[in-house]
Amino acid sequence: MNIQSWDSNFMDISPIFGSFRHLKEYVAAMQYWPELSDLNNLSIQQKQRIVTRSGKKVCFVPITRGKQCVEQNYESTIYLTGQVQTRTKNWHDFFNAMVWQIFPRAKSALNQLHYQTQLFESINKIKQRSVLRDAATLFDESGVIVVSSQKILIQLLRNFEWKQLFWREREAILSSMRFFVFGHGLYEKALNPYMGMTGKGIVFNVDETFLDQTLLDQFQSIDLMLESFLLKSLSSNADLTPIPLLGYPGWVEDNSKETYYENKKYFRDRH
Repeated sequence: MNIQSWDSNFMDISPIFGSFRHLKEYVAAMQYWPELSDLNNLSIQQKQRIVTRSGKKVCFVPITRGKQCVEQNYESTIYLTGQVQTRTKNWHDFFNAMVWQIFPRAKSALNQLHYQTQLFESINKIKQRSVLRDAATLFDESGVIVVSSQKILIQLLRNFEWKQLFWREREAILSSMRFFVFGHGLYEKALNPYMGMTGKGIVFNVDETFLDQTLLDQFQSIDLMLESFLLKSLSSNADLTPIPLLGYPGWVEDNSKETYYENKKYFRDRH
């Protein structure tokens, strides 16, 4: 699709957008690019109050300064005021706002990591970005949450045993493993999905009853688990597992064939 134009039916492009299904009716009513007021009303529609780790109410506001200034102060402005500077008519920023609705605690945790590490770097006059901040940025842009009730599936994923996982264990995946896209950069790419789309995953082993919950209850549980992981365990990019997104059964028509998983440029071996 033309990513310059608005399409309120974007969720029909790919199952990747499944995390937004509960908001489909609200989004479908938007005939034109949503205004910032529409994005701010999303949390009201869901009857939730989204706040930063500093206790500030999150709201989406226009960008009022130059690009370089915004990039330097983006995270600190969110942490100190709750204001998320957001471009209108822009898919990247639209999806960022959407992820705030689904995983508010995790987004707040990432924001705090950025704020604290930037502050440390500034006080100590460190010019180079920390590996923690790099990892936080990578997950924010390209993150995928993987949950599974079967440890064997998790092991296959961590070992890059892609054909065994996605093809031979296909039924087990569909019943016992879920991928939830977190990164708003990945959502933007999913508007025109392509062979090679890869996310950076955080993997959780869950009880079988977890997958029996409603989608919204799953989101709340994931948000809490993710918040804890980000604040206590994330240290570098090495903590993130490569996830070839379009390997998940049914996420692209071509993966209904065994030969699809023999493409080593996409389903790479572990090095």
